[in-house]
Amino acid sequence: MNFKRNIVITGGAGFIGSHVVRLFVNKYPEYRIINLDKLTYAGNLANLKDIEDRPNYKFVKMDICDFEAFYRLMQEEKVDGIIHLAAESHVDRSIKDPFTFARTNVMGTLSLLQAAKLYWESLPEKYEGKRFYHISTDEVYGALEMTHPEGIEPPFTTKASSGKHHLAYGKDFFYETTKYNPHSPYSASKASSDHFVRAYHDTYGMPTIVTNCSNNYGPYQFPEKLIPLFINNIRHRKPLPVYGKGENVRDWLYVEDHARAIDVIFHNGKIAETYNIGGFNEWKNIDIIKVVINTVDRLLGRKEGEDMDLITYVTDRLGHDMRYAIDSTKLQQELGWEPSLQFEEGIEKTVRWYLDNQEWMDNVTSGDYQKYYETMYGK
Repeated sequence: MNFKRNIVITGGAGFIGSHVVRLFVNKYPEYRIINLDKLTYAGNLANLKDIEDRPNYKFVKMDICDFEAFYRLMQEEKVDGIIHLAAESHVDRSIKDPFTFARTNVMGTLSLLQAAKLYWESLPEKYEGKRFYHISTDEVYGALEMTHPEGIEPPFTTKASSGKHHLAYGKDFFYETTKYNPHSPYSASKASSDHFVRAYHDTYGMPTIVTNCSNNYGPYQFPEKLIPLFINNIRHRKPLPVYGKGENVRDWLYVEDHARAIDVIFHNGKIAETYNIGGFNEWKNIDIIKVVINTVDRLLGRKEGEDMDLITYVTDRLGHDMRYAIDSTKLQQELGWEPSLQFEEGIEKTVRWYLDNQEWMDNVTSGDYQKYYETMYGK
């Protein structure tokens, strides 16, 4: 079967990647979607059971650091588009093992870039019709000051903004022009990979795009991350470890809204541009934890707030950035995207999904994850 496009999505068995793969497979039957994933602890093909038999979908198990294997894949599949999501992404793990993050996030990205360069430059049309889209994080920008800890009215509102809690904790935001200032091994590795992607455009003319996104939440997220970790712990009445005083602020975006943004940018974004993707939803960690507790308690038939006593304050993480807040105005004005799922609705959907899919949670929290959890937080 001849396909209009042959697109590789790296990290497609992971949290964000699986949502992007599903969207592209369902929306573009004329595209061949190749899901390339090493299947590390956070990669799970069960995330894509509903599309695994689609004629335009193919899974390839591969390490993105394997340059020769990826170059052969480019040739065999005639790849004309790459959406690069594969990455080590948990800050706590990067503090304990920075070498793994440098290998995957920096050398892995470089491996993909060089293979794409060599293959595309060997074609008669060269880079025409090709695209290398690199997904990154807002953490590369460093941290914003929390100049208004009481919260002030933000300068923008979208359909996704919380109906009950729409605040900003400072007047400054991350813009596409914000200088990089990474503070963790994870964010340093992502900043380096961003620079390599831009360098391949500036040096070789490769058609690249970079996006920097805020915190995502939603189904299929590995439970080392805050929201699924706490949903699972509340269900089993285990302690909820909160760093410091829980005052750190993050901007939250529902994962399917992020997948829609990736779709829009891949097809319509300008080459060599950077786009910020944010949810316009700033929350202090302690406040979002309380929302999750109330939602889980209610859906489990418990009294709302019954499990607040599970909150356990622990020593703050090294180099813990105080505030992240993304300004996505450029993406909104140039490409017409904005987050659409209202925050409270998104949290409700997310909690329901994890409570309804306990088998998925049990499978991913067994074995090595349990050892990691006990190392980080105790039994």
